[in-house]
Order: sequence, then structure tokens, then C-alpha cells
Amino acid sequence: MNDERLTVPRTADETDGPPAEPDRPEAPESAPGRRRRRPGPFTLLVLPALVTVTGVAAFLALGGLPDPWPDHSDAKPATGVDVDPSYVPWLRKAASACTVLEPSVLAAQIDQLSGWSDDSDALSGQKGIAAFTDSEWRTWGKDDDGNGHASPRDPADAIMALGRRDCSLAKKVTELRTEGRVNGDLVELTLAAYATGPDAVTEAGRVPAEAKTYLDEVQALLPRYEALDREDSGGAGGPAGALLTAPVTPLTVTSPYGSREHPLTGVTKLHTGVDFAAPQGAQVVAARRGRVVFAALTSAYGNRIVIDHGTIQGKRVETTYSHLSSLDVAVGRTVEAGTPIGRVGSTGLSTGPHLHFEVILDGYYTDPGPWLTT
Repeated sequence: MNDERLTVPRTADETDGPPAEPDRPEAPESAPGRRRRRPGPFTLLVLPALVTVTGVAAFLALGGLPDPWPDHSDAKPATGVDVDPSYVPWLRKAASACTVLEPSVLAAQIDQLSGWSDDSDALSGQKGIAAFTDSEWRTWGKDDDGNGHASPRDPADAIMALGRRDCSLAKKVTELRTEGRVNGDLVELTLAAYATGPDAVTEAGRVPAEAKTYLDEVQALLPRYEALDREDSGGAGGPAGALLTAPVTPLTVTSPYGSREHPLTGVTKLHTGVDFAAPQGAQVVAARRGRVVFAALTSAYGNRIVIDHGTIQGKRVETTYSHLSSLDVAVGRTVEAGTPIGRVGSTGLSTGPHLHFEVILDGYYTDPGPWLTT
């Protein structure tokens, strides 16, 4: 959720009526026996043109020909027509503080919260375009534009404060998902945490029902602001392929990435990684140089390791290794490609020994196949 739309300039002003015909003298009565005059230049040339113009104007007023590039009234331009251009650099700067956020998400939030109006809400005490209360502002507000005064009514300060708040929530839900305590899209979980708090998300294990209305409203506004993300992308492409070494050998796929029915729960949903067949106790190695950010037992994934490989081609890349029988590295350790990190097992929700391997690109699960050296 991209090409810029073409616009067709109108060739006629639909609000103007047909041009008035010039006054013409009344034709004299024909005298008996008088020879009738032939039509003059006005009748032959000007009058038909006036009739044609009048007909075309009436036709256009009734709708005319269908527009080859129809303008859907419910789809606003992706550039966000209501956004002051001076806000755009701040939206991008605020979103750059964490990999989960995009400028469009912040813009859609502000649109939902205030419609870009800085009027106060007397009942809730919310102020400025990002609708901060006084207590919230004391936590998140700063003088980001350096004008000597931090205020929720200052758009730059408000945008940056919302970015800090969202990034803090994104960090929490990312940790929860890494630990296997919640499931779902990181952006949706972050917005849900904003609406209802991280505790409600943790308790539900997903986007809670009470956050659904807020989430739907923000997502409905996202298309208005997609251009903010496109212009900031710099043309970054996808992975170059074969950037990861095999975590086990050989790479025998028993369950690929994609939608499937879980063999134990019977629930059909996205299989977020690839299952590789391997015997109990087989060596598992790091697929690329990185830092271990998680290594612990979880209910669904069993013994699970997550390695952060930093930024590759402008995207943050993480790999995960689940259902292990042993954890041979600790959080904080830096590993190289091929470093032993654990052993194949069948811990957690598993039908037998195998390695469940995932690639997470900028917070989103992606097919590990194109990343792996076969």
C-alpha cells in the first residue's frame, strides 16, 4: 500500500453557459414576387459553429465522455494535500529514529488524531496536531526545532515527540514478538500499543479488539501519504541474493515459507519461515555475521535465537533459529557466519526434530529462500 496519477486538463469551462448569440436584425417580410435571398456567410459559417459549441457545452454539463483517468473522489492524492510542506522534513526525521516507522504512518496518525488542526480538546486536554496531554508531553516533548520553547503546539516538536513515542512502543512490541509472546505485523502492533497500551497487546497476544477501530482508521488514511515514503526510499532495491550461508546442511526443505495449516493447531496462517529437516543434535550455525539479541526458551518456538545482522542495502536484517535442543550462545555475543550457535531439536510446538529458520527484513517476515546460498 504507486505511480503518480496523470491529470487531464479540461478543455471547456463547465460552469459557463453557452455563449449568447449576437443580435440579428429581423428578416423583412418577403414581398410578393420578390426573389428570396440566398443564405449569407453568417448562416453558412457562424450559425452552425454556434450551434455546435452550444451542443458540446450542454453535453459536457451532463457528464460528457468518460474520463480515461477517472478521478475517484474518495481517493486523495498520495502527497497529502493537507500537509504543510514544512512538516515533511520533520515527519521523515521522526520516522528515521526506528526501522518500524515510515513517514506515512506518522502522517496518518496525525490526520486521525487531529486532522492537522492544533486546536485544543477541552474535554481530554489534548493539545497540538499530535494530541498530547500535559502528562504525555512531559514524557515525550522536547525543543526539537531549537526555538527555545518545547510545546505540543509547535508542529516540529509535536511530530518528533510522536515519533519518539511510537519508536518506544515499536521497540516493546518487537521484543514481545521476538520472544514469541505476541504475533502480528509490527506496525499494526505498534499502533495498537499506542491506542490501548503495551499491556493490552501483551495480554491479547495480538492486536486487541479494542484497538481495531483506531487501527482501521489510521490504515484507511495511509494511502494519502505514501508519497512521503516513496520519495524517501532512494530507490533501494531488495536483497541481492545469496547473502546468507546455510544454517544447517544439507538444506532439505520440509515446509516452505507461505500460508499453511499448522500440523498441531490446525490453524491456517502464514508460515513465517522455512523448516529444514535435520537429525536431533545436528549443528546449527549463524547465517551471517551479527550480534545475538535473543536466546531463550519460548512457548511456541521452543529454544530460539535471534541474530541482528545490521543494515543490508538500506534494510535491517535479522535471522531466527527455533526449536533448538540447546542454546550455545548468549545475548550480546557477536558471531561470524558459520559460528556454531546451537543444536537441532524439537522444543516448543514441533512435530519432530527440525530447524525453523526465518529472515526478518525491516520488521517484516520474508521468504528466506532468495537469501540463502544453496
